[in-house]
Amino acid sequence: MKRLIKEFTKGIAIENPTFGLVLGLCPTLAVSTSVVNALGMGAAATFVLLGSNIIISAVRKVIPDQIRIPCYIVIIATFVTIVELIMKAFLPVLNAALGIFVPLIVVNCIVLGRAEAFASKNNIVHSIADALGMGLGFTLALCIIASIREILGAGKFLGFSLIPGFEPAIMLILAPGALLTMGLLIGLVNYWHLRKKSGKPEGSGLASDSQSHKPEGGGLPSDRQSQKEIRRAGCNGCG
Repeated sequence: MKRLIKEFTKGIAIENPTFGLVLGLCPTLAVSTSVVNALGMGAAATFVLLGSNIIISAVRKVIPDQIRIPCYIVIIATFVTIVELIMKAFLPVLNAALGIFVPLIVVNCIVLGRAEAFASKNNIVHSIADALGMGLGFTLALCIIASIREILGAGKFLGFSLIPGFEPAIMLILAPGALLTMGLLIGLVNYWHLRKKSGKPEGSGLASDSQSHKPEGGGLPSDRQSQKEIRRAGCNGCG
């Protein structure tokens, strides 16, 4: 049970896909102009993560190692197609707003990275926890960035005007505003992690760090190992 909680919570804080691993930046920068778009993209990515992790974990022992990446992409593309068809049928406005970034989930480094670095090495239950944690962490990151940009850049929240007469900073809705907002947030998160580490008693940090990176039950990779495997799978941090 402890490991399930660990797998779920790591994607929200320590290994947050956006603020920690800095993956999937293309949809993060593009769709974070409003909270509604952020929620839609986060929900779509979470569904694809969950479905693909379950299937890949279930068939991991029968997929030949030489063709594992093409197999993963086919599985991921299946769930992306399901999401896209559902959105076109029931949420056409949101689908139009997200545009090409829904089908591009197929090559999103977060999804492919978790397939290669985690689901292919762990059982279904742990893969479900990992997918839900990473999906929630990605959604939270998108919503935080989108909230700042929508409130300060458009003077609205969820489409509703907040302060009459407020002059928004239009730059925050544009591409430079996305980069500026995300850069500041990543800096704050890194600062928080450094403060948290510096607050540990001297001599206890090394032991706890080494224990935290030990694989439990055959295969939880560390952050650095995960990112190496993601890049080996063909991702370079932007998907």
